[in-house]
Amino acid sequence: MPPPQLDAIASDPVTMGWMQGHPVPPEKQVLWRNTDHWRFPKTRWAFSHYRELIPTVRVGGGQAAPLPRAIDDALGGLTFTPLGSDAPITVEQGLLGTYADGILVVHKGQVIFERWFGVTGPETRHIAFSVTKSFVGTLAASLIAEGRLDPAAPVSAYLPELAHSGFGSATVRQVMDMTTAIDFSEEYTDPRSGIGAYSAAVGFVPPSPDYDGPRDMWSFLGGLGTNGDHGQAFTYRTCNTDVLNWIVTRITGKPFQTNLAERFWGPLGLHDADVMVDSIGTPFAGGGLCLRLEDLAKFGEMIRLGGQGPDGAQLVPAAAIASIRQGGRPDQFDTPHYPSLPGWSYGSQWWHSHGEDGGFTARGIHGQLLWIAPAADLVIARFGSHPVAGNAGNDPISIPMWQAIGRALR
Repeated sequence: MPPPQLDAIASDPVTMGWMQGHPVPPEKQVLWRNTDHWRFPKTRWAFSHYRELIPTVRVGGGQAAPLPRAIDDALGGLTFTPLGSDAPITVEQGLLGTYADGILVVHKGQVIFERWFGVTGPETRHIAFSVTKSFVGTLAASLIAEGRLDPAAPVSAYLPELAHSGFGSATVRQVMDMTTAIDFSEEYTDPRSGIGAYSAAVGFVPPSPDYDGPRDMWSFLGGLGTNGDHGQAFTYRTCNTDVLNWIVTRITGKPFQTNLAERFWGPLGLHDADVMVDSIGTPFAGGGLCLRLEDLAKFGEMIRLGGQGPDGAQLVPAAAIASIRQGGRPDQFDTPHYPSLPGWSYGSQWWHSHGEDGGFTARGIHGQLLWIAPAADLVIARFGSHPVAGNAGNDPISIPMWQAIGRALR
């Protein structure tokens, strides 16, 4: 019988002593070559130190004042009831129950609640995983609003290299909304699944001894086939995002890190960040961004304000924000795989609740999140290191927690 799962307190990386010592004892080391950065509880240290484990490129930032603070610690005592439970818990308990590493609650532009756990702090550049996708979606939506990208065009019109792949006949919009029918599975626990092989190709994890597949992102994407008809249903597949970023890169003539720096980091005054790269230096736009939590919150605040920066400049076209906020088609949503998200949709690389607060979100495995609820003037940024990769481990607590905070503020 396996031992019981360590809770958030017992698995605290400081308590566990990961990477402490001069030199670090072998039993306390966290090493990429051993895939330690992918194994709980070592993940609770690794997610805050990915730049030390995997090659990255720099996203150059600027200088700006921190968000103003009006801290209300009473928010930690706010109660709500998790999905599938009849026992209320507090926000503080919910953060421990979801293995939070850090959280910022921003209301009307002010940080009203802030917590840090383990080795994560205000200056930590934590891995955002698939929250990265929403940055790509925002770049693509901006290019559409500017008339530089046609969402109805086939992928092959921009990337002839993919003409004979499964993506060749898909439209840009289908890639943005992940309604492509690509032969690729997103099963995190299976090293031989699509995401498992993709992780080996981009260098996210060491390849197994018998792995003989592609060793870079472009080669992997070009070898994917189809499984069904495009445009029929939403199926979450990370490879869509890297194809979308390839299109953005082709149109702009600039790599992902430069587009981020010029469009967002510089104008918003965000601190330097990093993006994981594969063996030939290709940025992993599907999930490789490492950044400070407050910078993620500032990006979310810009989206909440309709694409305007702190000085009132329009950083993202209003039409792009309107398109993002519209969401996708709930009738195409993969409800069986996301039972905690009834009535939701996926569009432009964002998740949409279609709830009374207008909440939509960027989400990443193990609990990374940017929640924007315009009706509540609310932005929540959260880093986490939940032992379960899929957000099914977080959602029963997290979704009602974010909604309860929004109701309290409204």
